[in-house]
Amino acid sequence: MNGTFGECWIDNDYMAETTALEATVKLNTTEVTRTGTLEKGYKVTGITCSGTLKLNKVTSYMLKKIGDNLKKGKATRATIISNIEDPEAFGAERIRLDDVVFTEIKLADWEAEKLLEESIPFSFSGWEVLESIDV
Repeated sequence: MNGTFGECWIDNDYMAETTALEATVKLNTTEVTRTGTLEKGYKVTGITCSGTLKLNKVTSYMLKKIGDNLKKGKATRATIISNIEDPEAFGAERIRLDDVVFTEIKLADWEAEKLLEESIPFSFSGWEVLESIDV
């Protein structure tokens, strides 16, 4: 798969300026004491879902979407759809991230002679694989 063919939608808005999208589910574990072995055991006791969206800075879309809600004392909740469909691959992988909460927004971040990018971290509380690659 080639990331050049990745696409992103936020609440049905196509984000053509997306350069990267990463979403991870981390398993939270608790150590379990076991007898008869020197190895530690672990029990999954929860999960933490988080990610980062990277965009070329071409509009104030995210600044307005997140900033306007923060001024009202609200978190910005959204749905993100990720799609990757490389023409040389065996299909597409499309995933919906649910209950996305953007956890940070930079008000200003620029440097002379540098193209601007935004990296926006988020958490989410659910996902669904809408399309997968099966061979």
